[in-house]
Amino acid sequence: MAKDSVFRALNSKWITETGPEPDVVLTSRVRLARNLRGYPFPHMLDADGAKKMLRQVHSLLTLGTSRGDLGNLQFLPLSEIDRLDRQVLIEKHLISPDFARSDHPGAALLVSDDEAISIMVNEEDHLRIQCLFPGFQLEECWRRTSRVDDLLESKLEYAFDSTRGYLTACPTNLGTGLRASVMVHLPGLVMTQQIGKVLAAIAQVGLVVRGLYGEGTEAVGNLFQISNQITLGPSEEEILHNLGAVIRQIVEQERAAQQSLLKTNRWAVEDRVCRAYGTLTNARLLTSQEAMRLLSDVRLGHELGILNEVSYRTQNELLVLIQPAMMQRFADERMQEEVRDYRRAALVRQRLTIKEGEK
Repeated sequence: MAKDSVFRALNSKWITETGPEPDVVLTSRVRLARNLRGYPFPHMLDADGAKKMLRQVHSLLTLGTSRGDLGNLQFLPLSEIDRLDRQVLIEKHLISPDFARSDHPGAALLVSDDEAISIMVNEEDHLRIQCLFPGFQLEECWRRTSRVDDLLESKLEYAFDSTRGYLTACPTNLGTGLRASVMVHLPGLVMTQQIGKVLAAIAQVGLVVRGLYGEGTEAVGNLFQISNQITLGPSEEEILHNLGAVIRQIVEQERAAQQSLLKTNRWAVEDRVCRAYGTLTNARLLTSQEAMRLLSDVRLGHELGILNEVSYRTQNELLVLIQPAMMQRFADERMQEEVRDYRRAALVRQRLTIKEGEK
């Protein structure tokens, strides 16, 4: 994988492939927080300690290839990534917004060829191991993440306590250190005004709802990220089972809400979808917020069989391509906001009108 491709190409597994339940579930993610014994937590780690740790982590680059579990890993020191490219990594869901703001001397990113595996080094913890898959694939995500974790643990000594489990910088991650999340598209529940009740019920069963890019971000385009809150006590399997059971209920509720909309007010739904498609294929200026809202309506139209022209892959590509940083990196040109709005509209028009086989 060329170093530049992670910032310009749309190679992420969640973009290029379609997983189970794609009408509601965009992605499944599993993330493990791990720390190395003998080193202070990142916020207390000095420059010498950070360099030593980076050398140790860098030595793992050949591990995945030799064992066949990771494929090729690319090692990217954060200090060598400028602000725009850091934002691209956020928009592709490879790093967190907090990590992008880091000036830690030991901060680095390891990412696999298919971008399904990304490992943040010295974010809040020494290692944040993430697997991101398309659709509803929590168990598959966990299996791959666990293999990666086992590989790393065979070469690194983790900070672990027999009572508290894996030791983490924040007490809320103690125990398994596991955060699992699912990105869902819920226009039906939003339009039928059931979303408030659903989100309140989610909170009562120990789950949390976040926005498009995780903690501290807003839900846009009717996209919500649902994840576990509790990491200490239940096992990894129990955490995944509980989250999966809730997601299955939400999938059924969203499908029922969509069908209710279609049954009670089909013309209005069709009009909304077709107006969104018409705007996207004719507009000359589009903000990222407006584009996200309209693309949500187009996705709804695809799910209801009103609009079959736009594949899931095109929809996912556009979710990334319309974002401010990716737009500029893809065009290899820095742009002012108004220029971005003009170029965004042109890009969306081109992507939505081209035939799938002509890409």
